[in-house]
Amino acid sequence: MICFLTSRHDLDGTDHLRLNPSNQFVDRLRQHFPTPCRAIYVCSDPDGWDTMDRYAACVRAAFENEGFRFERFLTLDSRNEAQAAELVRSTNLLILAGGHVPTQNRFFRKIGLRELLSDFDGVLIGISAGSMNCAEVVYAHPDLEGEAVDPNYQKDLPGLGLTRTRILPHYQEIKDDVLDGLRVMEDVAYPDSKERPICVLPDGSYVYIEDGKESVMGEAWLLSNGVLTPYPKG
Repeated sequence: MICFLTSRHDLDGTDHLRLNPSNQFVDRLRQHFPTPCRAIYVCSDPDGWDTMDRYAACVRAAFENEGFRFERFLTLDSRNEAQAAELVRSTNLLILAGGHVPTQNRFFRKIGLRELLSDFDGVLIGISAGSMNCAEVVYAHPDLEGEAVDPNYQKDLPGLGLTRTRILPHYQEIKDDVLDGLRVMEDVAYPDSKERPICVLPDGSYVYIEDGKESVMGEAWLLSNGVLTPYPKG
């Protein structure tokens, strides 16, 4: 399996219609893109059909605008979740959508995606939440109003187990964010990193996995024990 675990796959300012070529993302995709390509866009909100269909159409267009072609491009959500096993077996490109991490995590567990990926030999592309949910233990930082102060909110979730790297995306956007009166980084993520380290990615950077070997492509930071440092290379 080849994995591209992105913070964001598309280029800012293009209405989501162009892929971000930074850090050899598009070039590496060209090397591994399956032909003919049978793609599945695995949603983040299984019941948000209109929104997910719109996002899926944008993702497909972004790839096609770079010259990638699809024999099939399907969305996997609650409408066809009963066919999840058959669909995953018949695909060679999985795209895991961005969105709300816990909602997507519940859907992944419902359809048994971790088990379905045990013999998957294609290409997997994670987008934001989709990348985060690829970890063995997912870091689901608070994202919606009320989550940061909810004592029952679960930040550590069981993931797909494709990596031990816990990704926190969109650093350039969230580094100054305040949620429920708390600074998302200094008041939430920094203390959480004392339990397990976190890989902090800005858009344009991604974690690349080939034959089990991981590389962080582009700028990134390691948040560990409450300290943010440049992510080690190699």
